[in-house]
Amino acid sequence: MSESSWRRRMRETHAEDTERLLDDLGTDDRSDLEIEADHRAGRLAALREIDPSAGLREELRLRLTGPEADAGALRFQWGDALLDPLEKAVSKAAGTPVELEVTGISQGSTVVHARPVDAAHSESGSDTLGPVVASAADQGVRRFARLLTALEGQRDVREWAGLFDSVEALARSLDRFRLDLGVTWYAADGGIRQAGLTRRGIEYAKRLQETRDEDQEIVISGYVTELRGSGMVKVKSGQAHNAPAYEVRIDPEPLMAMRLSLGDNVHLRVCFRRKLDAVGRTRTSEYHYLGTAAEELPFTTEQ
Repeated sequence: MSESSWRRRMRETHAEDTERLLDDLGTDDRSDLEIEADHRAGRLAALREIDPSAGLREELRLRLTGPEADAGALRFQWGDALLDPLEKAVSKAAGTPVELEVTGISQGSTVVHARPVDAAHSESGSDTLGPVVASAADQGVRRFARLLTALEGQRDVREWAGLFDSVEALARSLDRFRLDLGVTWYAADGGIRQAGLTRRGIEYAKRLQETRDEDQEIVISGYVTELRGSGMVKVKSGQAHNAPAYEVRIDPEPLMAMRLSLGDNVHLRVCFRRKLDAVGRTRTSEYHYLGTAAEELPFTTEQ
């Protein structure tokens, strides 16, 4: 890293007197994030001199960058399309509803400042004294950030399959508006976590939606509750109100030959076909008739 201009001027003006001092100071090659983390750690240490359980204010910063994001403004259509799926993803990651609220917009492209709604109920909304407990928002944002990092690294993301509906919606919106997303989380314990979703991660998320067929032969036993001329037979597996029901696709010719009526007991051999994406989620599933089961299976009427 090149020497800063003030150091150079100091050396030229007070060469001998300042040489040793400047060498002792060294070159500060830390990143801005590392410097900010050190400042937060110092502020937290000062607070804990008063109360060992003190914590810092939680904040979530979202940096939107792209051709139309230089004005430092958040368009209404961006907010509706981006913030809702992000909040849902954080809630899903936390395992409990997490409400977030916007507290300000600033420039540096477009920077959205947000916080958990619960934080607004603190006495001042600033750094606080009192027990520091890992909040639901903290857990959710950290897990969400790990998923974004995995997407950017194009790694295996199956452990986050439950978050993908919301993350896909977020990625689609970013792609639509030609935006990249940077996420910075400022935790109550002084920690800072960063992640992002750029073109690389967005394209990877698209590829993860591609599906493959997985077929399994099974037998469905039950009674007919619905017949359609289009070739669909609905079979309910038991008398209980919540018993599973299956919609079986049958070609018109074998369907006519079966002469089915409502209420008939049936034992159908079917192909259970699922379309699985690369994350392991079932995108669609269908039951296709193969034939009548060779031997009848017990018909359950348990309540």
